[in-house]
Amino acid sequence: MKTSGAETMTELLTAAQMRAIEAAAIAAGVTTGLAMMERAGEAVVAAIEAWADGGAAPVPLRGTPPKYIEQNDKCAVVLCGPGNNGGDGFVVARLLAEAGWSVEVFLFGDTAKLVGDAQANFQKWLVIGEVKPWSACTSERWAKQPLVVDALFGTGLTRALPPEVGNVLMATVNCPRVAVDMPSGLCSDRGILLSDKALPPAHLTVTFHRAKLGHVLGAGAQHCGALAIGDIGLGARGIAPFSADEVVHDVVPVDCRKGQGHKYSHGHALILSGDVGKGGAARLAARGALRIGAGAVTVGCPPAALIENAAQLNAVMLQPIGDAGVLEAVLADARINALCIGPGLGLKEEKAELVASALDSGRALVLDADALTLIARDAALFVKLHDKCVLTPHAGEFARLFPDLAEKLDAPAVTGPACSKVDATREAAKRAGCVVLFKGPDTVIADPSVRCSLNPSVYERAAPWLATAGSGDVLAGFIMGLLARGFAPTQAAETGAWLHTECARSFGPGLIAEDLPEELPKVLRNIGV
Repeated sequence: MKTSGAETMTELLTAAQMRAIEAAAIAAGVTTGLAMMERAGEAVVAAIEAWADGGAAPVPLRGTPPKYIEQNDKCAVVLCGPGNNGGDGFVVARLLAEAGWSVEVFLFGDTAKLVGDAQANFQKWLVIGEVKPWSACTSERWAKQPLVVDALFGTGLTRALPPEVGNVLMATVNCPRVAVDMPSGLCSDRGILLSDKALPPAHLTVTFHRAKLGHVLGAGAQHCGALAIGDIGLGARGIAPFSADEVVHDVVPVDCRKGQGHKYSHGHALILSGDVGKGGAARLAARGALRIGAGAVTVGCPPAALIENAAQLNAVMLQPIGDAGVLEAVLADARINALCIGPGLGLKEEKAELVASALDSGRALVLDADALTLIARDAALFVKLHDKCVLTPHAGEFARLFPDLAEKLDAPAVTGPACSKVDATREAAKRAGCVVLFKGPDTVIADPSVRCSLNPSVYERAAPWLATAGSGDVLAGFIMGLLARGFAPTQAAETGAWLHTECARSFGPGLIAEDLPEELPKVLRNIGV
């Protein structure tokens, strides 16, 4: 997506994509494995020294690491694995020693099995110091709280973390910890822990070229601490762009400014409300749609709930809609070009008929909350989904709609790469034939084509205040309002999710759902749209 014509997307890579980019660069003669390993080590050491000195990291940083633990002497323990991540660790150890640090190095594995670039950097380290066996990495060395550099597995781990490694990592809990590429035990594609131990998170993670999916999905951000991204000489996008399965994040919204025209030039959005005492969710969504610029917004409610809603609505219009027949008659007004159904709707049979009628209208449609549960119960409703729909499930609703995909998501990765939230959302969008926005701190948005994006509310965009009743209803309203204004479903979902997070960050602690629409004008002014 673009704002003022400028591209703002950032790629997120899987481990396989990163390996392919590196291999392509080496094959093209752009760089070598040794050169990339050296630059990786330099990026890690630069970030470490900036952190230890209390300064800003010389590489792009997401989030802020805690204050570095004060020590009388700069001392570090570097934990190396048997692959290229361990090779990065040997470079880090050598560069730290050359910078005046006292460094111990431990290797998990057999030195005879080190190959290629990792073996070359192992030999370079031996000129300076020794490599101690893993069995010698005992608990007494952590008493002085040395810096711990985790260069064990990086992005290569796809099965359970060896218990002897987990035991050592657990013992480092009081030490400052830096992870090279990925904290050991964290799946680089899924963001889940591949360990039965409550591993201490890193304070700082330094990855290379691009962030990986596991840095933002699931528990990734929690276990990475702050995230720095180092340049290892692969250029702006690397040698091999992955347009077919690219994932992007940090998607800044398209231009939300309104042109000239009357109110119906900017769309008329209709949200269907629940029964008496259940209208709050629809009113929140309606307010969100109005604030995001829909020209007119109407709440359609059962006749018995008219007085309740009228007492709390002003700029939002009100329409009695008691059943599917009435809804069909209301939708004869062609000016109504976007709908939202589900928030506070209820699960009675007549509510399923309303969902069917909304789907049959062919209008742009946000399906949220109870509507998703009704669709999960009735295959006849699922087959009515079309390419103007946006589904907005949280994890429980996603599991009801796509139980097999949820089961794959929860399956342990013990024999290789398993299903990530990105994989599951992409497959769900293909099945449904429409946009799926899978909510959470790591919101994933996919459409039936190849496009997939993330709106991760983590690191510097963390917005824990969004975990409050009604915030999802406002998000549904934002998306409905953008659909009414003519935004394509993918654009509406991505822009709505991004603005939703920004409103929470702008307001800060104490946020309740009612604050989100009221914060939106300030957010839009601040980004110049």
